[in-house]
Parts: sequence; C-alpha cells; structure tokens
Amino acid sequence: MQINQHAKLSIAPMMDWTDRHCRMVHRQLTHQSLLYTEMVTSAALVRGGALHLLAFSPDEHPVALQLGGSDPKELAQAAMLGQTAGYREINLNVGCPSDRVQSGCFGAVLMENPGLVADCVSAMREAVDIPVTVKCRIGVDDQNPDEVLPEFLARIVAAGCERVSIHARKAWLQGLSPKENRDIPPLDYPLVLRMKEYFPNLHISINGGITSLEQAVGFLEAGLDGVMIGRAAYHTPTDVLGAVDPVIFGTGKVVTGEEAVHAMLPYIEAHVTGGGRLAQITRHMLGLFANRPGARVWRRMLSEGAHLPNAGPALVLDALAQVRHHQELAQQSG
Repeated sequence: MQINQHAKLSIAPMMDWTDRHCRMVHRQLTHQSLLYTEMVTSAALVRGGALHLLAFSPDEHPVALQLGGSDPKELAQAAMLGQTAGYREINLNVGCPSDRVQSGCFGAVLMENPGLVADCVSAMREAVDIPVTVKCRIGVDDQNPDEVLPEFLARIVAAGCERVSIHARKAWLQGLSPKENRDIPPLDYPLVLRMKEYFPNLHISINGGITSLEQAVGFLEAGLDGVMIGRAAYHTPTDVLGAVDPVIFGTGKVVTGEEAVHAMLPYIEAHVTGGGRLAQITRHMLGLFANRPGARVWRRMLSEGAHLPNAGPALVLDALAQVRHHQELAQQSG
C-alpha cells in the first residue's frame, strides 16, 4: 500500500505523547494507519547531533517523521537524516503555536510566510526521495483564512508538496496557550472541504476536534482524502483505532483492548530487560479500556505500580486480570 493510502487515517504528531512506545501501542490496534513522530527540530538533528531522536522500530511502519524548522538548508539535511533512518515521509510542522516554537521561527508562525515554507518544502523535496508533506493551520491571529489558506496551499503545491494535513482552526499566537489553541479557536470544517474543491489533485487530510471513527467516515464520504485524529486516538485508543482497519481500509479485523495488551507483552519484556522502565510504555496504555468495565482499576494499577523497581509484564497481566473480573461482573449484573 502506498503511503498516501495509509494517510486515509492518520494519528497526529503530538509533543510528549506520540513517542516510539506510544506508536507501538497504536500499531497493535491498527496495522494500516499512518503514524507520526513527535516534532523533532532540524536544529537538534543537524546542529545538536541528537540522532537518538530518530530511533524507532521497523514494526511501527508506516511511520513519518515530523520536523520543525525554518531554514531550508538545515531542513533538507534533517530530511536526509530522516530518510536514512528509515522513515517513509517527512512532514513539516506549520501548526504548533507554542511560544518556544515561535521564538525559533517555526510552527504556526510560518503561516505568515508562505514563501519561506515553499522554500523549505522545495529544499527537502530536492534532498530526499520520500514524500514531503505539511501540517498547517487555517491561519493565525487576525489573518482571514478564506484568503490566506488558498494562497498558502498554492505556494506549497508549486514547491512540490502533494499532501497536506489541515488543522481546521486558527492559531492565536498571542493571548492563548498551546492547550487553549486546541480548543478555543472555532473549527471551520467547511473551509477545509472547499480547499479540496480548489485543489482537487492535492491530498488533503482534515484534523481538529475529530473524536470518532464515524466522524472520520463522514469526512471521507464528503470528499476529503484523509482524516488525522489526535487526542481522541490517544485517550480512547481502542474506541477510535480498534476498528480502523476493517472500517476505513477494508482489511483485517476489529482489535480489542485485551488483544492489544497481549500483543504488547513481548515489546514490554524486551524494553524492561534492556533496562527501560515499564512506566515509559504503560503511560500510553492507560486508555485502552476507556468507557469499559474495569477501566478505573486498569489505570490505577498501572499508574501506581509501573514506576516500581522490577515492574514488568507480570503487573500488566495482573491489571488485565482485574479488567476481566470487572467485565464478568458487569455481564452478570447486566
């Protein structure tokens, strides 16, 4: 399957969340969805030599590397490092509104400089053989999205970008925190749908406020090429991702939370045997039983026990046994 086909349903890059352990959890629920790394700055890779940030397991594929930066030459070098590391796609962050990102002149502030973004895309396209994509907002601050978004897309398309993920909110760079920027600016889904009419050959994924597989299907049926889901895929992964493969991709079967847990056990064993801590993985597994009997005891046992010395697969299995017990009680009482 081509990478664009995997992008029919993707999981958003999220700082402090979508690390390699998180991606392994998500991969147990869906074999087809496109996964993204947390944002990695081009400066960290090129000037800082932090190549450990590129580490991932081949079992995560298809997986894309998201870069942050605004220097075309440096981004091109970072993109080459990403391609060498084995990533299937390089994505440029033009959506993050944090102060730290603004001070580095990348992220959402780049919506104000589409020419520079186009130069960055062009430089990366020349440097690598894998797709170069962009994740953006519909605008920032007092910009008129109806005007700036078409212009922005036209510039990056001309530079060689063939796929874009659009977070259907403005980013307010002054006055709102990054967290507030995920909720307060209103969503404008119709604008993103219009962009597909304006750019029929551009692969467009919609992002922002999407909480269910039913919503995703609706956007695909409305004519968009892909849907990117963020926080809902993290907090309620089984609900959102467990049925993705059969529903969105027409392949595979529905995966349960229990099946995902069992699939993670060899990875967990290898990680703790190699000196890693169980909590580094299980913090991403807390939502596997969200909205199901036993969810609370699952979260409590992992949250309290995974930080202890020698915690490993046995704790996960004990917590899973408690989930099963609560599910049986619920069935008996129901």
